[in-house]
Order: sequence, then C-alpha cells, then structure tokens
Amino acid sequence: MENSSELKNVLKLSIRREVRQRIKGLSAQDMVAAAEEIFGQVEQCAAFKESHSIALYAAMVDEVPTAATLDRWRAMGKHVVVPRVEGDVMRFYDYAPENMQTGAFGIAEPIGDKEYPAADIDLIIVPARAFTRSGVRLGRGGGFYDKYMSLPGFRAYKIGVAFGCQIFDELICDSHDIMVDDVIFSVN
Repeated sequence: MENSSELKNVLKLSIRREVRQRIKGLSAQDMVAAAEEIFGQVEQCAAFKESHSIALYAAMVDEVPTAATLDRWRAMGKHVVVPRVEGDVMRFYDYAPENMQTGAFGIAEPIGDKEYPAADIDLIIVPARAFTRSGVRLGRGGGFYDKYMSLPGFRAYKIGVAFGCQIFDELICDSHDIMVDDVIFSVN
C-alpha cells in the first residue's frame, strides 16, 4: 500500500514538472491572450452570469493571468474575493487593488481582517497544475483548494482555468481531491 502511495506521488511530481516546462514555452503575450480567451468564455457561462460573489485568485507567474480580470469583474459589479494563505489554510477576503500586498509564495494577497464566508461564494475560479476535461485536477501539492472546497457550507460552482498545455486525458485522483464542475482552457 505504501509503495502505491509513493508511486502516485512520483507520478504527480513528474506531471507537475512536465507542465512547468510546457508553460515556460509560452510567451507573456501568449499568456495574456489565453487569459482573455479563457475569462471571456467564463463570462459566457450561466454560473458567471448568475453569480453575485466570485472567488478569483491572484495569479502566480506560471498561472493564467488574472490582473485584468480582477478589475474588470469588479467594474462589472461582481463582488470579487481573493485568497490569502494563513499557515496551512486559505481564506478569502474582499478584493481591492489598493489592499493587495505580497504574501505567501510571493503572490499578491489581500490585507484586512474580515474573512468572506465560504458559504456566500457563488462561483470559484480554480487554478491547478493540470486538469482533465472532466474536471479532475492536480494542484501544486499543498491542498489549499481541496481543503477550502471541503469546508462546511461551501456550495460555489467550481470552474477550473488553464492553458491548453495543462490539459491531460487522465490524471491521478485521490479520494480527498475535489473535482471542478467545468474546465475552461485556451486552445494553444
């Protein structure tokens, strides 16, 4: 049993490395164009149109960029919340550009002390290292999104976003891994 777990971990690590190399092959212009395509598709989804509050991440350099989308959705009247990592827990807080600072893992995070309740989020946009079209996801290995999406009362519709090079036919899935309801990716 232990060998099976070790093999899974080795395979996950291998996929994470492969994806990292694939993303390195994308130019900054490719990434911005992909983000426009991806978030344009998200905006056409019923889950987006019907949502009041949306959880959206502040992107790391190798994730689908979100800077323009954060501001655009806020200007559209959506209540946008962004994550902050606190130890081994991720919590969401209101997004305001003037209240962002560099936090855990070098990611822009919100300052403030009023956590936005998980039960009040209508739509969550989920990054990952890799996805399948059916919604299986492979994160970075910290389990932050799995823990968050397992919280009591969490009910948000889950959309995974990715570059086309992050899409796989199959991925290893553990019992604690939370799938997304939809995956939107660029055709690159």
